[in-house]
Amino acid sequence: MMKYILSLMLCCCLNAFAQHPPVFEGMEMDTTLIVAGDLNVNLVRYKYGKPSISFLAIHDDEDTGVKAAFEYIQFSGGSIIDCQYGGKRNYKFTYNGQQYQTDPNSIYSKEGAKIGIEKFGPSNNEVVHQMENIARIILNQYNPKKLGYIFTLHNNADGGFGIPSYLKGYELEKVTDSVHINFQMDPDDMVLVTEKKLYNALKKANVNVVLQHTEADDDGSLSIYAKRNQIPYINVEVQHGHQEENLRLIEIAVKALYECYPNLKEKDKAANE
Repeated sequence: MMKYILSLMLCCCLNAFAQHPPVFEGMEMDTTLIVAGDLNVNLVRYKYGKPSISFLAIHDDEDTGVKAAFEYIQFSGGSIIDCQYGGKRNYKFTYNGQQYQTDPNSIYSKEGAKIGIEKFGPSNNEVVHQMENIARIILNQYNPKKLGYIFTLHNNADGGFGIPSYLKGYELEKVTDSVHINFQMDPDDMVLVTEKKLYNALKKANVNVVLQHTEADDDGSLSIYAKRNQIPYINVEVQHGHQEENLRLIEIAVKALYECYPNLKEKDKAANE
């Protein structure tokens, strides 16, 4: 019998859990609270205007992307689910007196969830199952199969992870199919996609872009989940604080998504009629 507590609660309008309050008049907000052990994960959905693009932010220490999404939504409509759990990158929690830690972007498969936990210490099946349940609820709330895509927002540190990380001889070369670099851009600012036609569209737009390899190892990430479920995936990743560039890349990536999948734009148009 499972010994953990997993509860799902929906709170409407303003609530005590939200880290980012609505930043302009008319923005609506609701929260789904997930409790796993002593870990609280609040999925805060912000939406404004007519149905449009939907974003997802899974790391709680990466707020530049969230702020850029707010800007986009204010002028174009849409929504974002922001995962909030204390302003940290990793999930850190206690279960049966044992402390655990994992990257929230490693929980979207059983194998990946186990590997993610074991990077920081021992694991067990019940803890892995808790992480799988968190992933399931996030996916249920975001609903990528209905949307027809996954559009995530990530931020990184200056000079750390970036487009060079995917080049031959660097740590992520094995997950890389193709790379296009605009040497006029900051190497920390980039887009990662899982579909060739999205890669080609973004390459044509001359932005830093990576195409994930179809045979990339299962690390439990959303991009691997997306590819295995044949869902187009976009990750706009920029350096912390590069909000203007974050917004620019969002706009370019949205344009590429609609150009490559015109049915998505028609779906939004129909929803607005």
